[in-house]
Amino acid sequence: MAFQDFDQISERRKAEKARKVKKRIIIAVVVILLLVLIAVGAYFIVNRLNNKKGNAKQGKVGKPAPKAPKQKNAPSKNKAPSNSKKILKEMCSVTDYKEKCEGIIEKANGETKPMAFIKTAISATSDEAKSVYSKTAELTFNSPEEKGAFEDCKGLFEDAMEELGDAISQVGSSTESGKVRIGVLNSWLSAVISYQQTCIDGFPDGKLKSDLEKMLQTSKEFTSNSLAMLSLLNQLQLPGIGAAAGSNRRLLSQDKGGFPTWMSHEDRRMLKKNDKKLTPNVTVAKDGSGNYKTISEALEKMPQKYEGRYVIYVKEGVYDETVTVTKKMPNVTMYGDGSQKSIITGNKNFADGVRTFQTAPFAALGEGFMAKSMGFRNTAGPEKRQAVAARVQADRAIFLNCRFEGYQETLYAQTHRQFYKSCVISGTVDFIFGDAATIFQNCLIYVRKPLENQQNTVTAQGRTDKRETTGIVLQNCQIMPDKDLEPVKSQFKTYLGRPWKEFSRTIVMESTIEDLIHPDGWTPWEGDFALKTLYYAEYNNKGPGAKTDNRVKWDGYKKINKEEAMQYTVGPFLKGHAWLKVEGVPVRFSLFEN
Repeated sequence: MAFQDFDQISERRKAEKARKVKKRIIIAVVVILLLVLIAVGAYFIVNRLNNKKGNAKQGKVGKPAPKAPKQKNAPSKNKAPSNSKKILKEMCSVTDYKEKCEGIIEKANGETKPMAFIKTAISATSDEAKSVYSKTAELTFNSPEEKGAFEDCKGLFEDAMEELGDAISQVGSSTESGKVRIGVLNSWLSAVISYQQTCIDGFPDGKLKSDLEKMLQTSKEFTSNSLAMLSLLNQLQLPGIGAAAGSNRRLLSQDKGGFPTWMSHEDRRMLKKNDKKLTPNVTVAKDGSGNYKTISEALEKMPQKYEGRYVIYVKEGVYDETVTVTKKMPNVTMYGDGSQKSIITGNKNFADGVRTFQTAPFAALGEGFMAKSMGFRNTAGPEKRQAVAARVQADRAIFLNCRFEGYQETLYAQTHRQFYKSCVISGTVDFIFGDAATIFQNCLIYVRKPLENQQNTVTAQGRTDKRETTGIVLQNCQIMPDKDLEPVKSQFKTYLGRPWKEFSRTIVMESTIEDLIHPDGWTPWEGDFALKTLYYAEYNNKGPGAKTDNRVKWDGYKKINKEEAMQYTVGPFLKGHAWLKVEGVPVRFSLFEN
């Protein structure tokens, strides 16, 4: 298929945007000046009152008074903690777990800087997570399923602890411009919540699962509070706060070729379809004509501290192996001869006793992973239930011209930020699922024929906390039946999605929806679970399945306008705010409409 190139922004829209930006700048300057004047005035009023009351006020401060005889300036010192607590309580007021938040104010040691307090909050999360992990040693596992699930938990705990440590370090440092990156902190903290939930989901229902969920609740609450406070600071746009996408990272706005602009010129050149000058570090070929016969061996031999992007060329062939790009393998590019020629395949599945988390023949964990012209397939079939073709945990993951084939739960977009362009995804039940911040642009989404007693659901998004900055966005995609479903599509109900978790969030916009989609559009998970807390939205779709007259009447379902849809484009949703500063940027990083 062919994909359209970006339309250019018209001069009229440029001028209109320039006027809006100028107006916002003027308003912002006026507001800042007013705030400064108010703050200065309040400062002088407080000082004047303190000077009048002198030591009389000291007697009203309370317990710190015993040190007053030795410190003539005690009133001003006592005032600082008081003001500090007021500031921190104001920050806590925006959280969902206020008691937990206020409980760590004493640990802030009189700190008045918001980011320093957030660092304290994240440190409290890390301490709690460590405490929970140590307590898991007391748990008793009575079945192979429970023991296996705990093995998954160990890895997930390690990932959570690593990213909490990264978040603490990030708050303690800044970018070259002196700004702390809000985008990467949101990504890491949202992933921590997802890791904990994935750990819980791996256990069979029962007392052990319930006990573990209770143990992790406090850690989740601390993480949620940190996300809430970061959101507040981002809204206020305080000095020293940035919205960059990540540490040493540029953003997912797009250039004229349709590639994220934070990618280097070399990376974009490598991924262009007609580029014949690509030079891989290693070549994988089943016939022995490359450096290695398996992809796994090529990854195992990758230098441990390789600087730059490590390129693996996978020659045509079906590679039946389990491939994992670990967290210690950042910036790997894997490209093939075509998504139907260079294929990673497997058939692990839930029905045969494999946990869903472990069924994928391919898993990407190393940040900055890129794949181009590759196929990922699970051949277990619909009767084997959950059978993942690819699990993606990597931050800043990009898939271009790739194909994901399976039935139930084909593509597990697990965590962090992911971008899919011109890909093909096929399946039956919940075949795009997970808790990443994920945008699919220009993708073909094929619904396959399910089992006789099944119905199809394209998405099942897994956001468990409303503060997480995650969700699934289908933009300018085509949703249609495959050749086997087409003649019998009227016999099966097909929906855009259902809520896997309480705050599930999915947006379908500017897409073509064929007539296989049920008029309701969306379907419940079970009973009224999540129907008031989810966020499902549609905007400017077309095709016979796009009619919204008879859509569900849930509180969480929205028919959004252009302004709200803009929030879920590549720039804002993946924290690509730098696109606003670039002249003549094509519109496809935003909405497709003129």
